[in-house]
Amino acid sequence: MPMRAHIGDHLIVESPTTGTTRRDGEIVGVHHNDGTPPYDVRWSDSGRVSLVFPGPDAHIQTEARTSTPPLSDAEVTALVRDASAAPSMHNAQPWRFRYFRAKRLFHVTADLARTLPHSDADLRALHLGCGAALMNLRVAAAHTDRPPTTRLLPDPDEPTLLAAVSLTGPPGDEEDLGALYPAVHTRHTSRAPFAETEIPESVRTALREAAGAEGVSLSFASGWHLQTVLDLTLEAEARNLTDSGSAADLTHWARLSEQTPRSAAEGVPPYAFGPRRRGGKAPVRDFAGGKPVPGRESADFESSPQLALLATQGDTPKDWLRAGQAMERVLLIATLEGLSSSFITQALEWPDLRWPLRDPVAGAGHVHMVLRLGYGPPGPRTPRRPTRHTLDIQP
Repeated sequence: MPMRAHIGDHLIVESPTTGTTRRDGEIVGVHHNDGTPPYDVRWSDSGRVSLVFPGPDAHIQTEARTSTPPLSDAEVTALVRDASAAPSMHNAQPWRFRYFRAKRLFHVTADLARTLPHSDADLRALHLGCGAALMNLRVAAAHTDRPPTTRLLPDPDEPTLLAAVSLTGPPGDEEDLGALYPAVHTRHTSRAPFAETEIPESVRTALREAAGAEGVSLSFASGWHLQTVLDLTLEAEARNLTDSGSAADLTHWARLSEQTPRSAAEGVPPYAFGPRRRGGKAPVRDFAGGKPVPGRESADFESSPQLALLATQGDTPKDWLRAGQAMERVLLIATLEGLSSSFITQALEWPDLRWPLRDPVAGAGHVHMVLRLGYGPPGPRTPRRPTRHTLDIQP
């Protein structure tokens, strides 16, 4: 039966690529009286109108079935507050959000004023953080019964526009994300020692599946691969101690004194540093940079840390955004399963050390994050910028 549509209907294009989501747009022009294609479609992720000849991966959703109540400004602010609970390197929070009321559309953009010029020269970590915030936004939207339709890098002419999230589309697979919402504000980075208790295989499988849902692989390092990851991290830590650029990034974002040029709503405060490592092999970053912190204790960490690596076949900004979303999806499920977590990024900051981190079984792929997972105390809540600094609401 031929496809038929009316002005005001939505054209839904299912994505054939794993790890991406469907695209939708409002039909603003019909070229044949019987409603058959082609159509003029205003895409929800960019606002641009294009002539479309729908393929077999497209279908029509009528206006009556796609209508949802508009969001109030308070609801928009709440969604951005949820999104901003995401982790980012050194808690730089390198994201901004723009909401278009008429289109019911979020734009997630990179805030280039919040970069780490030495530790993240290629902006990969910035994309990971923004990807994590994007995942939280998707989870929060699904939780409010507004299944999101997400498009990564929707406009080649705007490289800082990382994603567009439309809340006008029909229900889809994103509905399942709403179950993760309870972990959005309880997930915190823990730099405390974890128990030696092994993570059950059933939980590991759930974490792998969570990453796979975003087109990203997750593997747990073991045996000689685990030792390689630990050795590479130690090498990176040694370099960071003598590298002025790495030290400058750390000083900029770790609030060690009143002279540190950071506000109270960003960076890593001393109360979140965790204890100094006295023993064990867990490669937890020392945010004090070797400097004494009054009242800070020392502790023994795990002798056999459980490290999970997130990787993709490609190494492009779109891969980084997928990895950031997978990272947060994994962390939210880990939190619901009673796991604590922290990030092992030291070797990722050195290009020559990052490549050997990859899974030796797969023999390919690019590692974007190493997660330390285990059973231990939850980390403290770290500050977040007020939404008035990160959100712009447009008509």
